[in-house]
Parts: sequence; C-alpha cells; structure tokens
Amino acid sequence: MAKKKKKVRVDLRKNRTKPPRERGWTRGFQEHGFADEATHGEERVRAKGDLSRRRTIIQEVGAAPAEGGQEPAEMPAVDPHECLEGRVLRVQRLGCVVSTTDGRQFRCVVRQLLRSLSTDGRHIVAPGDRVWIKPALNDEGFIERIEPRHGVLSRASKGRAHVMVSNVDQVVFVLSLVEPDLKPHLIDRFLASADQGGIAPLLCFNKVDLVDPVHYQSLVGLYSQLDIPVLFTSAATGLGVDRLRERLRGRQTVISGQSGVGKSSLLNAIQPELGLRVREVSDVNQKGRHTTTTAELIKLDVGGWVVDTPGLRQFSLWDLLPEEIEGFFPEFRPFVPLCAFPDCTHTHEERCAIKRAVYRRQVSASRYTSYLGMISGDGVS
Repeated sequence: MAKKKKKVRVDLRKNRTKPPRERGWTRGFQEHGFADEATHGEERVRAKGDLSRRRTIIQEVGAAPAEGGQEPAEMPAVDPHECLEGRVLRVQRLGCVVSTTDGRQFRCVVRQLLRSLSTDGRHIVAPGDRVWIKPALNDEGFIERIEPRHGVLSRASKGRAHVMVSNVDQVVFVLSLVEPDLKPHLIDRFLASADQGGIAPLLCFNKVDLVDPVHYQSLVGLYSQLDIPVLFTSAATGLGVDRLRERLRGRQTVISGQSGVGKSSLLNAIQPELGLRVREVSDVNQKGRHTTTTAELIKLDVGGWVVDTPGLRQFSLWDLLPEEIEGFFPEFRPFVPLCAFPDCTHTHEERCAIKRAVYRRQVSASRYTSYLGMISGDGVS
C-alpha cells in the first residue's frame, strides 16, 4: 500500500546575508528633490527578515525522525519505482559514489533542492548515508533523498558541523604512543564525540614497538575502569592486528585519529590487498602528513565495513552546551548531587564535590583538565 504524503514548508539556505548594494540611495534621491515626482507603491522586492527563503515539498507521512540533530528537518518523498536505494561510499567535491543494493555503483550529484536546504552541516551528504538515487546514463545519477542517520561521528569545523561519517556502530580511535606523541586530552574529546553520536568507542594505542608499554598501563587502567576497551597494536610487527581484525568482523566501523598515527597502515595490515597510501611523520614538527584525503567505506573480507577517515589536525565538539559536558564523564555522576549548588559548573564554585574528588584522587586530574578544556571551548590540536 502506498504511503500517505503531505505538503510541508522547509527552510532553504540564504543566498546572501546582506543587501547586494550600498545603502542610502533613498536618502540621496530625496536630497536631490526627485521624491515628489516618484510614484508610491507597496511592492516589496525582498522578503522580510534576513533574506529568508522557503519552499513547499511533498513528504511521506510518518517518516522516521532524524537522530543526533544532524539531518535536515524535512526530506522530499521519492517514487520507489523510479529510484534505487543505496549507500554513499565516498564524497568528493560535488560528486558522490553510491553503491546500490543490487551491487552497482553510480557517480551521483546531489539534487539542487537538497543542497539548498538550511542545515547546520558543511555538506548535506556524508559517507555512510543511506540515500535514494534516480539513475541516469553511463552509471550516473541524482541523489533525491537522504534517510535519517544514526551513529554519527562529527566535529566542529569553520563554525559548522562536519559529519565525518554516519550509520556506523563502532569507532576505533587510533592514537600513536610516539611520533606524534600521545595526547590524553584528545582521547577524552574523542570519547565525548562518540558518546554524542551514539557510537561504541574502542581505543587503539599504535606504534607500541617504539616504546615500552609498561609506562602506559595506568592510562589503560583508567579507561578500562570506564568500560572502554583498549588495544595495543603495531602495524610494523603485527602485534594486536589479529585482535583488531576480530573487533571489526561484521561491524560498521569508522577509523579516526590524528594524521600520522597509522590508521591506513593498520588497515593494510588487516587486509593487505587494500594498498592504502601511507607517509612518514614530519621530522620538523613531529606531526603527521595528510595521506588519506577523503573518507571512504571499504568492505572487509572478514565481513562488515570500515571507513578510513582523513587525519585530524584539530578536533572540537559541535553543538554542545556547557551543561551537557559533565554527562560525558561518567565518573562525575556519583559526586554531582553532592555539590552545594544545583547549577554547579565544577570550575570556580566553592564546595564543589567534583573538585574535592579530584583533590582526593577519586577522579582523574587529567580527565578533569579535559573537562575544563571542553567547558572553555578550546579545540585540541
């Protein structure tokens, strides 16, 4: 039975945020004495407000709501007899590569209406999106609709949301113990982003062949107490690669981390025929060099999909209120009710139970420093 449809009004992106010409023309017209000869009219050339734009679209009744607040509010309905369902494998500039349910791949562009929808995201389409496309000639097509997302990994970029990947159930954060050096505060920011997107995290400490792992046992113990699994790996020696491969089996996983930590090297060790490009860390600043330039879904021989994402130079959380940040630190929860003030921010207040717990070493001082960094809104690079 065909689904019922309804008409809805949706917001579109603004063409401009200010008038396209200089102000004061009317004043100059009046000063020259031509105002008496002008005709009077009530026609408005430009819409009220900040150049608002709206449009009516047809939508299916009872469509599933978007999760995580990363979707446009409304999506147009499609005809399943004319369109094919698929998943976005890769987004490059204005085009996307979509794999349909019948195994074919199409080079697609996004329909103009979808590109014009008013959203908080930098792009309307992200790798991993489930979409409906209208096929055209020569294995090309048009993306007509984007289904609601779940399992979204995103960050703030240039004042907007950058959705790195969607529809995954696991994220492996790869962190090198050396070259580049480990940054504990970046770990906490990664974990908060996974919690925000509803994705199960896994910490992967790579390049263990270059250090003595004994020095990092306290860090492993800290996150193990928070019920976050941790793996030691080395793409050079193969240590931990088999365990990581089992963790990826049959899952929808995104691999994320800084540039130069060895994400592509680990994937090459897991499935050698991938042949992903790798580069060495810079000798000047010990920072990684961008090798992977775009996120791409890769099908694994052991079952499941993995997404290799470009390396990150800076990571800031998107659309996060200061009051929500304490929720990403589960070790705070037993002490929050003991604070003297119900709206305690755990930063400067007197009789704060969280600060007292840090002093008594009941809460990690490193984790508390990460909390303060998120409260201040500073990105970690």
